[in-house]
Parts: sequence; structure tokens; C-alpha cells
Amino acid sequence: MTPSRAAFVAILAKDLRSELRTLQSLPAMALFAVTTFVVFRFGLDRTSLSGSLASGVIWATLLFAAVLGINRLFVAEREEGGFDAIRLAPIDRSILFAAKVTALVVYLLALELVAVPIFAIFFLEDADGLGPLALVLLLTDLGLAATGTLISSMAVNSRARDLLVPLVLLPLAVPLMIAATGATEPLLSLGGPSYDRFGTWLTVLGLYDLVFGLVGYAVFDFLLED
Repeated sequence: MTPSRAAFVAILAKDLRSELRTLQSLPAMALFAVTTFVVFRFGLDRTSLSGSLASGVIWATLLFAAVLGINRLFVAEREEGGFDAIRLAPIDRSILFAAKVTALVVYLLALELVAVPIFAIFFLEDADGLGPLALVLLLTDLGLAATGTLISSMAVNSRARDLLVPLVLLPLAVPLMIAATGATEPLLSLGGPSYDRFGTWLTVLGLYDLVFGLVGYAVFDFLLED
């Protein structure tokens, strides 16, 4: 195993072990999502949702739940000197970016394993669209993880981290959310899923992932120096 790959595996394993041991992010994310669904359930006074309304509810909830995990993504590195260790290590510093993106994707997938079934129980009469929705979730998670990791690395040393992350992240995530809701809307339509413009929205999601993944990989080294 090359040094870069070994460093990637070590950082990722450390983050996952730390989360399993402390449970600082995932329970809060899941609790926020479930509570939000309860609020929507009684606030809208609807037993079922479909189309654009269902798509908006699920993605608004998942986005704001993700912010809780993004806020804490680099806290361990700041508190335990992880940034200094990466600077001194003879490896590409972008390995830290790749490992954090992967860890955040794992967190988001774990969140969705809890949140999506609960959403279906609360709001969906027909769950046939949940199969193809998995692809939309994965592509959106990749884009959100790449953008969130980049923003979190810039905000981690700020005293206003909890405020700065959503203020910067949410505008950047607007194109991602538009594409995600656009791809999800026909999947949750009444009468079963349809695939109107589904491929187009998946292409937009893929392009967003590619752009922000490359931008993050290119500039992370400079952010780490600062």
C-alpha cells in the first residue's frame, strides 16, 4: 500500500472510529431530521405528500441536518493538532480532503438510512420511487460532502464557525438542491415514479460533484497552509 493510500485509510478509519465511539454528529443529525419530519407532518396537516412538495420537504430536511455534521468535521483536527501532523507528514495534503469527503459521505448515507424510511412512513403512499432515489441521494451526497468539506476547512478556526458554515455553504448548495429536487420530484409523483428529465438532472448533479471535487482538491493544500 502506498503512503498516500495508507494515510487516506488511516484518517478515514480514525474519523469513523471516533464517531462510533463518541456519537457526536450522527445522532444529532438523525434527531434533527426526524423532528423536522414531525413538524412538517403536523404543520402541513397532510398524511401524504407527492411531487414537488415531497421533494422539497425531504431535501430541505436532509440539507439542514447535514450542516450539523459539516460544522464538526474538522473539530478533532483543530483540537488535537491534526493539521500540524498533516503538514509535517511526507504525503499529499489533499489526502486529508479526500478522507474527510469520504467520511462525510458515510455520515450522510447513515443519516439517510434513518431519515428516508421515516419520511416514507410519514408521507408516502407509494414507495416505488425510493429505488431510483438512491442514485440521486448518492450523487447529491458527493456534491454536498465536497462543498461542505471545503467550507468546513475554511471555517474551523473561526470563532463564528457555527454561523459561518451555513452562511457560506447554503448559497453554494443552491444549484445542487435545485438539481436534487428536480430529479426527485418525478420519482415521488402520484401514480408512481416517472423519469421526465431524470437523466438531465443526474448530469447536472454529476457536473456539480466534479467541479467542486476538483476545486476542493486543488485549493485544499493552500487552505491548510493558512
